Amino acid sequence: MLFGSIDYLNLLPFQVFLKQHINNNAVQSNLKRHRNVPSLINKAFHQGKVNAAFISSVTSKGCRCTDAGIVGIGKVYSVLLLNKKERADSASQSSNALTKVLDLKGEVMIGDRALKYYLDGGECTDLSEEWHKKTGLPFVFARLCYHKHQAQIIKLSKEFTKTKVFIPQYILKKEAKRREISPSDARWYLNHIHYKIDPKAKQALKRFLRSAKA
Repeated sequence: MLFGSIDYLNLLPFQVFLKQHINNNAVQSNLKRHRNVPSLINKAFHQGKVNAAFISSVTSKGCRCTDAGIVGIGKVYSVLLLNKKERADSASQSSNALTKVLDLKGEVMIGDRALKYYLDGGECTDLSEEWHKKTGLPFVFARLCYHKHQAQIIKLSKEFTKTKVFIPQYILKKEAKRREISPSDARWYLNHIHYKIDPKAKQALKRFLRSAKA
C-alpha cells in the first residue's frame, strides 16, 4: 500500500502510530510512504498514484474518507496570514480557500515554516482562530481518504483517533531539529492539533465546503 503523507510536524503522531501499531512484517514491507507538501499529496491522491492519504479538506468532497483528519480548535500556529501583499501558499489548498471564505487579504503561510515564523515572533493572523471566531466551530484542514484497502484504512483511522500517541524524546528531538525549533516547542505545538473529525467538526466541514464552493 502506498500511503501519501504530508511532510509536516502536525502528522508526526500518525507516523509514530503507524510504526508502533503495524507490527506485521508483511504489512510493514508493503506500506510505503510518499511524503510531500499538501498540494502535491492532493495531486498524487487524485491521480491515483497513492492508495490513501491525508488530503486537503477542500479537495475531499466525493472521496471515500474516514473520520480521521487534521483539525484545529482555535489557534493552530501553523496556518497564518501575514500582513503582506496578497499571496497564496503554493503548498496549500484548504488554507488558501479559507482565506477567501473569511474575506481576508494577505500572504498565506502554512506548515513548519509558518510555525517557525510564529515562534520567532513574526506578526500574523491565525486563520484557524479567525474561523473559530466567526463560526464557533473547529476547522478541518485535512481528511484521511482512500482508494483501496478500505477495511485496513478504516481500522487504522479508528485506532489512531482513540489512541493518545506517545512520541519518544529521541524522535521529537530529531524532528524538532529538522525544523529548527526546540523539542519543547514541538510538543507544545502538537497539543493544539486534533485528529478526530467529530460531529461538530463534520458540521464545520460542511459549512466550509459550501462556502468555498460559493
